Amino acid sequence: MTALEIVASDWIAEHPEYHAALGDVDVALAAVYEIEAGHSNPFLHLSMHLSISEQVSIDQPRGIKQAVELLSARRSSLHDAHHDVMECLGEMMWASQRSGLPPDGESYIASVRHRATRD
Repeated sequence: MTALEIVASDWIAEHPEYHAALGDVDVALAAVYEIEAGHSNPFLHLSMHLSISEQVSIDQPRGIKQAVELLSARRSSLHDAHHDVMECLGEMMWASQRSGLPPDGESYIASVRHRATRD
């Protein structure tokens, strides 16, 4: 496997609730993942884990590695920290799309740091 495939397989292993969807191409292609119906999209979820893993590995945006490490220590779980970071990442992307401006990496990192330091 490639390095990316190894990282992806590690995150897939952390999500047994997605194994059925990921194991059947026909089911995956036919599925409609509606948040309102309580269905999270396993492909979106896992791609966010991959995005965050890549950001941390290259520390881009600058400071994300330290912020995720702090949050991971606070949560005592890298996996739980990633889920918190996903919310921050989603908020940043939503704000960027809404405003038409580039994603604000500084506010993204500040949001992750806030989660790592709040009581």
